[in-house]
Parts: sequence; C-alpha cells; structure tokens
Amino acid sequence: MKWGRNVMKIGIVGCGNISDIYLKNLTTVFENTAVYAVCDLDATKANAQAQKYQIEKVLPLDEMLADPEIDIVLNITTPKTHYDICKKALLAGKHIYVEKPLSISYCEGKELLSIAKEKGLYIGGAPDTFLGAGLQTAIKLIKEGAIGKPVGGAAYMMCSGHESWHPSPEFYYDIGGGPLFDMGPYYITALVRLLGPVKSVYAVGTKAFAERTITSKPKFGQKIPVKVDTHNVGILSFENGAVVTLVTSFDVVVHTMPNIQIYGTEGSVKVPDPNTFGGSVQLATRQERQFTDVPLVSKYSENSRGIGISEMVLAINENRTNNASGELALHVLEIMEAFLKSSKSGAPVIIESAPSAEIALDWDAEIGKLKTKS
Repeated sequence: MKWGRNVMKIGIVGCGNISDIYLKNLTTVFENTAVYAVCDLDATKANAQAQKYQIEKVLPLDEMLADPEIDIVLNITTPKTHYDICKKALLAGKHIYVEKPLSISYCEGKELLSIAKEKGLYIGGAPDTFLGAGLQTAIKLIKEGAIGKPVGGAAYMMCSGHESWHPSPEFYYDIGGGPLFDMGPYYITALVRLLGPVKSVYAVGTKAFAERTITSKPKFGQKIPVKVDTHNVGILSFENGAVVTLVTSFDVVVHTMPNIQIYGTEGSVKVPDPNTFGGSVQLATRQERQFTDVPLVSKYSENSRGIGISEMVLAINENRTNNASGELALHVLEIMEAFLKSSKSGAPVIIESAPSAEIALDWDAEIGKLKTKS
C-alpha cells in the first residue's frame, strides 16, 4: 500500500460497473492516491472488490465517514444518491469526488458547493475525460488560435439506449437519468473546456417510448417506465460568442453525425468522443482544406479515469483550485437543468454559474506523476 506525505487515502462508495477502472487506476497508476476502504449496499460486491484490489477495509457508509484515516470520499453511486452521500461526506469533514452528475438538481449542487466552501473542503466531479490526451490536444489547438475565433460547433451523442446490454438499466430512464444527465456531462464539460462558459440555453425535448423492455440479463423481459425525455436538442450560446448545437438521444438506432466539431474563422477541429481519453484529433484550416490528424499532446490516451481525483490531490497539496472542480460540475449541472426548463417553457434560459479556470499541467511528466506546469 502506498502511503506518503502527499498521498491521500480514499474511501469508495459504490462497487458497481464503473468501480473497476477507478480501483485499478487509483491503486496502480496514480502515485498520490491510495484506496483505503470500499463500501456498497451489496456487501458481496464490496468484499469482491476489496479482495481483487487488496483494499484494507470494507466499511458501512457511517463508519467510512467517521474514519479519520480517510481524506477523500469517491461517490460512484447512482445519480439519485449523489447529493445525499456527498452532503454527509462534507459534513463529516471529507473532501469529495463524485461521478457525474454532481446532483440531479442545480439547487442541491449549489448547496454542496456552499457547504464545501464553508468547511474549506474540495469538491471534484466527473467527467475527467477532458484531461485526456484527445481533448487536451483540441483545447490546445483552440487556445493557440489554430481555427481563429470560434464561431460555432455541433455535438451529437445518439444511440438506442442501454437496456440491451446493461445488467440493471432502470436508472437510465428515471429522474436524473436519460441521455442528457447520463451522457450530457461528457459533452457539455468538453464544450465548456473547449470554448469557455455558457451564457444561455434554448432547448426542446421528447421521448419515443413511454416504456422500454430490458433485453439484457439478468432482467430480460422486464418493463421500464420512461420518466424523462430521451431525445434532447439544444442551442448553447457561449460567453465568447460561439453557438453550438447539442443533441443527446437514446432514440436513434443509426447515425453518422460527429461527436464534436468546433468551427472558427480560420478553420475547424474534429474532437474525439468525450467519453474517451484518447481518439483522433483532426484539424482543417483556410489554407489546408482537408482534415489531417494532429499529434496528441500527452500520454493519457488510455482509460485514465481517476486522473481528476489525482489532480485534485495535487491541487489540495498546492492550495489551488482543482481542474475537475465543483464549480465546473455545477456549471454543467445548471446547463443540463436549463435544457429541461427551456423545453418546458419554450424560452431561452440564462445561466448564472461560472466554471473554474483550467490549470495547465505538465504533460511531459511521467504517467501517474501529475505536475502543475511551471
């Protein structure tokens, strides 16, 4: 087990599908993180993960929050429990890092940030894919003026839903789910880091089915009531003047639309899937009218989930704001909630929150040893 002056001990709440990659990376890749304990409502899952990754303790939530050894609580439960567990962790004096979304309502998200500020604690929030090589390369191109002044863009997350493969897909169609709250954070976070803050949202939403049938095991044949819109179309107006169309859908069987493209006065950039850390980044300019691959700027092209937590530890030790910050997660949450409000009212919604600035990291540093760029 890696203990040290700059290493922080993590307690993980939730041992479902996503826990494997977090456990792998936090125990074997990043040098400043150590997983001290795991927790799950299903003790079998918690014990299995503890054994697999040689985790010292399996604890119920109340004991985890009371344990003075734990510095950070990683909350990777389902969206409906994000707020409650994060609030309890903050009140217990723990820094938190939470899977997306920060909460299922902007009001709850603001409360979490208020508590953290009052107690001098950090909040980090997924996704941290924007810290991967693909998105960092695209961000660098735009910041350096490779496409001139950003004018607009398009982003599409469209599929036919998760009931054909996920073992327990009900929450994807419940309040706090749907394509917007499930996959929207990847796309909106990427767009905010590429273009800056969003100032307003105008959106519409609908759903193709009132009910879905699970075709995966072990719940094959069970019916799921669809409680949220499963096809969302929105226009995001950014503070820098750019206007981007974003579509998130669980109602599209086949399509050929791009993940993300950003258009500027001097060229365009194709951005890889924001649910990945690598991918192909392509640039076309006024001079060179064909898209060509751009070399990636960092080594983090594989699944590096957990890099946001490692960078938060670095930020805590350096007494600065973290990159995958609570402010960024709150801004994304407000934008998603604005989709719902605009769809209901038929009018644009003004965004009040603002994301934190991104701190440059030294991408030449050895994998797992994050450093702030000097």
